[in-house]
Amino acid sequence: MPPKFRDLKKYCDNTGWVLVRDTDHWYYEKVLNDGTLLRTKISHAVAKEIPQRLWQDILKKQLRTTQQEFDEKV
Repeated sequence: MPPKFRDLKKYCDNTGWVLVRDTDHWYYEKVLNDGTLLRTKISHAVAKEIPQRLWQDILKKQLRTTQQEFDEKV
């Protein structure tokens, strides 16, 4: 079951992501040790569940983490 947007925001806040903009969404960035810049945006609709396909893309392409690692840090 995919998380809600509030879980994604909590993950970013707990793992060193930096809030760079708060407009229609929250925009976060994180620089990895190798210099890679990761970016993600989070809906203000924190009670909504993230659609499964979108969630898989966010995990793989934006957060570059696994479901297990995500769950441990929320």
